[in-house]
Amino acid sequence: MKKRQGYLSWDEYFMGVAMLSALRSKDPGTQVGACIVNSFKKIVGVGYNGLPTGCSDDAFPWARDGDFLDTKYPYICHAELNAVLNKISTDLYDCSIYVALFPCNECAKVIIQSGIKEVIYLSDKYAHTEPVIASKKLFDSAGVIYRRLEMKRKQITINFSNG
Repeated sequence: MKKRQGYLSWDEYFMGVAMLSALRSKDPGTQVGACIVNSFKKIVGVGYNGLPTGCSDDAFPWARDGDFLDTKYPYICHAELNAVLNKISTDLYDCSIYVALFPCNECAKVIIQSGIKEVIYLSDKYAHTEPVIASKKLFDSAGVIYRRLEMKRKQITINFSNG
């Protein structure tokens, strides 16, 4: 008997974990997940965009437009930040982070400061915005590699009845 064909690549697996984590987000407009992996291919942190621990999801706004304090932006922690804060390792040096959207400048600073050396992302739809332009400048200056992941599969289905 030969080994099974069609199994997930490491990139598909870790991006899948990031995407599954995104499903925990309560944000009605944008769900982002992140998965941090060390050089031994071990997951050392996951996160998704949401309010800080102890802040009620029902007590804060989820709007994208309007007065700053009436939008989600001053309150939400991004997936990358949460993955770093949720780490199970004391050191993220030389780790990689998988994330659906290219990180903003604030997350870029957290990624660099934590020692993460590679960012793997699916979408760069905000490439024209100042926060992403600043992120790329920061990553380039700090030597953080970033690459867009071209998925060979369009979807991965999880069936909970195959137990």
